[in-house]
Amino acid sequence: MSESISHVSMRVRGYHLDGYGHVNNARYLEFMEEGRWAFFDEHPRLIQQLHSAGRAFVVVNLNIDYRAAAVQGDDLQVLTGIVDVGERSALCHHRIIRSDGTLIAQADLTFVLLDVKANKAAAIEGEVRDVLRGLIVPKEAFTA
Repeated sequence: MSESISHVSMRVRGYHLDGYGHVNNARYLEFMEEGRWAFFDEHPRLIQQLHSAGRAFVVVNLNIDYRAAAVQGDDLQVLTGIVDVGERSALCHHRIIRSDGTLIAQADLTFVLLDVKANKAAAIEGEVRDVLRGLIVPKEAFTA
């Protein structure tokens, strides 16, 4: 898999479960958020460029497909990467895979850059754009 895809290992714990003994749907969003934080940790230049430009990431849309149930004790991998960068928004892709290879969930998350001083969305440009574009991987790389 591409080095621009972050990998986070997680074990499903009892507090992740709903009344049916499956991971609660909202918990998958937390798992994906953990994946994004790991992605940023692995790409410190991106965070440096954002701070220098007075920008921050803001999630504006998330489309998630739940494919299989995860249960207590399952070992999961959360994969995270950037798959597209436009003029005003970019797309982050997530996949959650159980250790047996089963796809548990996948999602596309759209984010914009917030101009922190103006408190409004800003164009993705300059060095921030260059760094983001350098991290783009095709969705197919998540299944390789």
